[in-house]
Amino acid sequence: MGALSRQEAAACLQGHRHGTFLVRDSTTCPGDYVLSVSENSKVSHYIINSLPGRLRIGEHEFDGFPALLDFYRLHYLDTTTLVAPLGRVVAPSSAQPPPAGEWVRALYDFVGRDQEDLPFTKGEPLRVLAKPEEQWWTAQRADGRVGMIPVPYVQPCPYAHPSSHGAPRHAPVIARAVQRRVPGASDKTALAFEVGDLIAVTKMNVNGQWEGELNGRRGHFPFTHVKVLDSEETS
Repeated sequence: MGALSRQEAAACLQGHRHGTFLVRDSTTCPGDYVLSVSENSKVSHYIINSLPGRLRIGEHEFDGFPALLDFYRLHYLDTTTLVAPLGRVVAPSSAQPPPAGEWVRALYDFVGRDQEDLPFTKGEPLRVLAKPEEQWWTAQRADGRVGMIPVPYVQPCPYAHPSSHGAPRHAPVIARAVQRRVPGASDKTALAFEVGDLIAVTKMNVNGQWEGELNGRRGHFPFTHVKVLDSEETS
């Protein structure tokens, strides 16, 4: 992003969802960088020291920006992980609405984390209003409440009245890997897998880091790397 000032970076990120970030040149320490992140209704700034062939942020050192950003996509800075760079986030006002009458049904409960999130329960039908981000859509509940929903938590469906949910399923949630995951050797809690692997999901954290089991191995992984299968696909 170049040599943005602290105030300019804050103005760029203000109002974007939790985890939106940018990297800029430091205006106070020439040669260093700053990671600016939207988190917890504020914009935080983290100095990145430029070392010979290395980058350092806090106590951690990295070979370059890809390794640094990948690390903080999985690990918290203060109150959030990195979710998306500023340039890839589309403002809701410019998002194209989906076709009229597009509905999804919740695959499982979502309690929400931010004020803009829309909580829902498993089986609940939701009307899609806009698709401002690939993994987060704007939707409306039957009671009229509007907010952001995580796309992997829902599946497309024709509209059904809320009273027709039916009893919740107790079958385990199975997800298919859609992206290869090879964690760093230092992260012993991460789950590695190949495209097509079937993972038994054991916990779905609202920060996007899920937990699961594959071939007797347990660990965490980003929900964007998998696709939850419905009951017909797993039967």
